[in-house]
Amino acid sequence: MSGKSGTQGGRGRLGSVLSGLAVAVGCLLFLGGFVGGALLYQPYTVPTDSMTPTLDVGSKILAERIDGDEVRRGDVVVFKDPLWGDSPMVKRVAAVGGDTVACCDPDGRLTVGGKPVVEPYLRPGISGRAVASDKEFSVTVPEGSLFLLGDDRHTSLDSRTHLEEAGQGTVPRSTVIGRVDAVVWPAKGLLEPPKGYADLPGGISRPGPFEALFTAIVAGCVLILAGAAYGPVARRLARRPAGGRPAEREKVGA
Repeated sequence: MSGKSGTQGGRGRLGSVLSGLAVAVGCLLFLGGFVGGALLYQPYTVPTDSMTPTLDVGSKILAERIDGDEVRRGDVVVFKDPLWGDSPMVKRVAAVGGDTVACCDPDGRLTVGGKPVVEPYLRPGISGRAVASDKEFSVTVPEGSLFLLGDDRHTSLDSRTHLEEAGQGTVPRSTVIGRVDAVVWPAKGLLEPPKGYADLPGGISRPGPFEALFTAIVAGCVLILAGAAYGPVARRLARRPAGGRPAEREKVGA
C-alpha cells in the first residue's frame, strides 16, 4: 500500500511540476506574441472600397510599422499625405522613384520601366476585360517618391487623380506609416504576395512576423489551458475506481 501511494505521489508531483511549467511557458509565449504584435503592428480599418477585392471596406487590417525607405513595388501601404486628406489612406505601390509607370499596353496592363505587370487582383470592367486603368498616363516618379493605385481601378481616387499636381500624383516615401501584412477581420490572414512585380529590380517585400507572432499567441493559449486543466483532471481520475465495484473492493479488503 505504501509503495503504491508513494508512486502515485511521485507521479502527482511530477505532473504538478510539468503543468506549472506548461503554464509558465504558455504565459511567456502569449505575452511575447501579444507585446511583439503591439510593438510591430498598428491596426487600421479600411475606410473606402478603393482596394477591393483585396481589402473590403470596413476590414480590420494590421500594418507593420516600417520606414518609408523599406517600401517596394506591389506593397499595400498605409500613408498620410496632407494633400490627399487628413486621415490615413490605403493604396498599392505601383512604382517607386526613378520608375516610369504607364498605362496601358495593348493588353490593358500597367507597365513599369516598359515591363508589363500582371495584376490578378483587378476586377473586369463593364466590357468584361480587366484593364489596369481607364485613364491613360505616363509618369516618371521622382526619387524618394511613390506612385500609388487602388486595386479597384474603376472607383479609386489615387495618384491618377492628382496627375496635374506637383509630382504628378506621387507622394513622398516619408508619408508611409505602415505596410499592410494581414487582414484580421474578416479573417483572411496574410495578403497574397504581388508576384507581378517580382521580376522588377529589387523584387518584392517579404511578409513581416505576423505568422510567427500569431503562432506564439495560439501556442501560449493552448499550453496555459492544458496546464490549468491538469489539476482538475488529475483529481477526477484519482477518484475513479481502480477496478470492480466499490462494494466488492471493500469485501475483499475486509
